[in-house]
Amino acid sequence: MGGDTAVKARTVFGVLRLSAAAICLVALIHRLAWGLASNTIASQNFFAYLTNQSNIAFVVLLTIAGILALRTAQDPRWLTVALALVLTWTITAGIVFAILVWQAGIRGIRIDVPWSDQVLHFWLPACTVAAWALAPGHRSVPWRVIPASLIYPVLWGIATLIRGPIIGWYPYYFLDPRQVSGPSEFVVSSAIALGTFAIVATMLVLISRMPLPPMLRQPPVEEASEAAPEPVRERVGQT
Repeated sequence: MGGDTAVKARTVFGVLRLSAAAICLVALIHRLAWGLASNTIASQNFFAYLTNQSNIAFVVLLTIAGILALRTAQDPRWLTVALALVLTWTITAGIVFAILVWQAGIRGIRIDVPWSDQVLHFWLPACTVAAWALAPGHRSVPWRVIPASLIYPVLWGIATLIRGPIIGWYPYYFLDPRQVSGPSEFVVSSAIALGTFAIVATMLVLISRMPLPPMLRQPPVEEASEAAPEPVRERVGQT
């Protein structure tokens, strides 16, 4: 009975993943159209934002994850790791965005937040993390994901610092030398951002290692594959 429930739950989560990918894609398209309508240099640099880059990757991975959930009993290890990395980036981008909007409000600066920004920065990452703990067939995330999650933000930051002076624009104020008090503020802000990435990655690793409710657990692999010449767990692990 528990195995049948797990299979049904796996199918439901597959559909939910595909739905989330579709919602994310629609939100990205709306955000692009909304930004282009404003005729600002920020809108012309839509693909330079870490949030948008990571959400594009999110759409691709959720689509793959949804298809695999409908066809297989377990996610391959690489997919679990990739989802953990992309979720780290999207969640942290949402936290940073929320702080920027809050600070702007305190200073009396108006920042318009369309529904697509709310979906990309807040609702979609929150719902995905909630599902992360309950998704049947998910794998535990290795601890090496934490340092690995910092590689992309660091490379993105370096590329942004090189590109910024050339076009005279930065996606976030704390990267712009004209808007910070000096090198110390830049270093502190960057360190806080990287620390947030590491904290979010750590939380995702811990969540992935939480035991599933009994009704969502897959039947023991050894029992389900007694007649198979090769254990299913090993095949999945090599994917």
